[in-house]
Amino acid sequence: MDDHRLETIIGRLLQAGVLLAAAVVTIGAVTYLAQHHADGVDYRHFVAGGPDTSTLNGIVRSAAHFESLGIIQFGLLLLIATPVARVALAIAGFALERDRLYTVVSVVVLLILLASLLHAT
Repeated sequence: MDDHRLETIIGRLLQAGVLLAAAVVTIGAVTYLAQHHADGVDYRHFVAGGPDTSTLNGIVRSAAHFESLGIIQFGLLLLIATPVARVALAIAGFALERDRLYTVVSVVVLLILLASLLHAT
């Protein structure tokens, strides 16, 4: 594994993650518009989504049942997971290159990302 090959693999991962997330969000949006095209919109009152669109379990369950809002939220989760996967892949690549400094730095970055995602409100 050399630097150029690692950069290429990471670049492809980022491209695939973004394209997959965009495709999933588009499918959810088209489904939502097909189901709710005639609904009226009330901009005076904000209604927050329930646990089906605000918790990880709810989003996965909702997307598995092909509910449009769950599919959109799942696509956004994929988009968020893409840079996290990039850092995890960088750790593996640097470890294969036996570059201890960059491996340790990447592990610290991954831990910070995961901590911020787990403690987000």
